[in-house]
Amino acid sequence: MEDSVAVDAKRILLRYGAPIALLDQIDEAERIELAREVSRTPVPDRGYRLQDLLVAKGFLDAETVAASRARKSRRKK
Repeated sequence: MEDSVAVDAKRILLRYGAPIALLDQIDEAERIELAREVSRTPVPDRGYRLQDLLVAKGFLDAETVAASRARKSRRKK
């Protein structure tokens, strides 16, 4: 049975935009660490902070994140 902290960490990361396939590659301790860092960030910035952390740790490509952010900013206008 999974630890409730690990389950909550996964939910937080999914809520703020982490891809499911990516989370399956990250171990529980790392997921918990990422979720704690994201939860300390102001709510409007959490998705961006999560993306920055995933890029910094080498889980996501910076170019992919930049393209995603460009698409989001075009939708808002």
